[in-house]
Amino acid sequence: MSLQSGSSPPVEKTPYEIIGGALEVRRIVDRFYDLMDSLPEATAIRAMHAQDLNPMRERLAEFLNGWLGGPRTYFERQDRKCIMSAHRSFAIGEAERDAWMTCMRQAMEDCGVRDDLRAVFDRAFMRMCEAFRNR
Repeated sequence: MSLQSGSSPPVEKTPYEIIGGALEVRRIVDRFYDLMDSLPEATAIRAMHAQDLNPMRERLAEFLNGWLGGPRTYFERQDRKCIMSAHRSFAIGEAERDAWMTCMRQAMEDCGVRDDLRAVFDRAFMRMCEAFRNR
């Protein structure tokens, strides 16, 4: 993403920087999992996770940090899994995709992510969720 500043050359910022860095990513992730834990429409996807969501909160935050152009901690972990392989064993269809997207959309809105950024992230998350579908 390029941001213009007066007559200076464009300053390239990563989506990670634009969204607010690690603290903001973690805030979104925490809200996402809080919603997954509480919304009735997320019951099926919540059941795919362990009782303790803390390890998943950490992994998703690390993944998103790197995916958005920030620290690549997740991708450097010895115990990391390919994101596609990590989801392959779960039955993921339209309902599961839509439940995940509902939680992420609400988390981004609740955390004050700008409308234009939410639109960009929404398209990217939808492509990712579509790739996970196996039914």
